[in-house]
Amino acid sequence: MSWLSIMAARKASVEEIVHAHWAKYGRNFFTRYDYENVDAAPANQMMANVEQLITGADFVGKEFSHGEKTYKVAKADNFMYTDPIDGSVSTKQGLRIMFEDGSRVIFRLSGTGSVGATIRLYVDSYETDAVKQKLDAQVMLKPLVEIALKLSQLRELTGRDQPTVIT
Repeated sequence: MSWLSIMAARKASVEEIVHAHWAKYGRNFFTRYDYENVDAAPANQMMANVEQLITGADFVGKEFSHGEKTYKVAKADNFMYTDPIDGSVSTKQGLRIMFEDGSRVIFRLSGTGSVGATIRLYVDSYETDAVKQKLDAQVMLKPLVEIALKLSQLRELTGRDQPTVIT
């Protein structure tokens, strides 16, 4: 009998089932910060600066710390996507920084509309520690968010102290 069958048989709550799942498989934390209606020029400058930084010869292997947490860069790129159906290639889909522990930070610039651009910052991380799995995603991902904001100089370049939307 699987752990899920056992949980269902004893009429476990959804929360209990989720915690049992995390205990067995780990938990993925995710957040997205949207900075909407940013002036296009500083948004483009920020993206250009980040791309130049991550494509530098010495970027892979670099370590970034915030508080007690240190992340080492395993890979960085400007993501491209090949459609499996029609074979079309979409380039410049986001600037990715992948760390040795599996954590990722992605910067993506959404089209420049009549009122500006939207900068999206995607952050995710995997956690196996059962105690930490129960923490809020924003708490767990704060070190990565702060590293991303510092590395990109998003605040300084855009004048934005806070995102418009956090999901």
